[in-house]
Amino acid sequence: MSRRSRPAQAQNSHSPSLRSEIVHAAARLIAEDGFDYGLAKRKAVRQLGLPENFPLPGNAEVELAVRDYQAIYQEDEHVERLAELRHAAIDLMHRLAPFSPYLTGSVLDGTAGRHARIDILLFPDNAKEAEIFLLDMGIPFHHGNPKSDRVEAVFVIDDENMPANLIVLAPRDERVVLKTYDGRTRARAKVEAVEALCATALREAAIPAI
Repeated sequence: MSRRSRPAQAQNSHSPSLRSEIVHAAARLIAEDGFDYGLAKRKAVRQLGLPENFPLPGNAEVELAVRDYQAIYQEDEHVERLAELRHAAIDLMHRLAPFSPYLTGSVLDGTAGRHARIDILLFPDNAKEAEIFLLDMGIPFHHGNPKSDRVEAVFVIDDENMPANLIVLAPRDERVVLKTYDGRTRARAKVEAVEALCATALREAAIPAI
């Protein structure tokens, strides 16, 4: 029977097996195709032939599955790409030092895949100040769409070696604990912490497996 024609009894919204199928299908879409979490979960539901209003798993659950998928199917590629993105983030954060940059998102938490972008939070006095700075630095960018009322602007850098979203927030928000869509604390790190992450990964890579 096709997944697109599941009988009604197989569409039990409390079914652990169905929930697991959605989680793992979404994880594959994120790891392989670069989908964001919301879109990946909705597409997974459609792929499995379930109703559009079927309850979706949380991002934390999907994130664990993404980590498992990357470890099993993309280990070498993932390690290399993550290191490239973190080093690119460090370079960019040093250049953006006047605006208190923080790394956040998948490049920080370690789930960045082949299509991932570097997410950096900036806290200038105003968005125009940061925009003029980028122009003066000769960094090509275009404007993206803010996904939160807190965000004053998003500057998108489409450089294959440094794909980044620069997310501009008000200076007062630097002291605010920001939340993800599913209510978790949004992790963020200053450049020194990112440099420490890279140093730790380098040391671990140099230790031969037993």
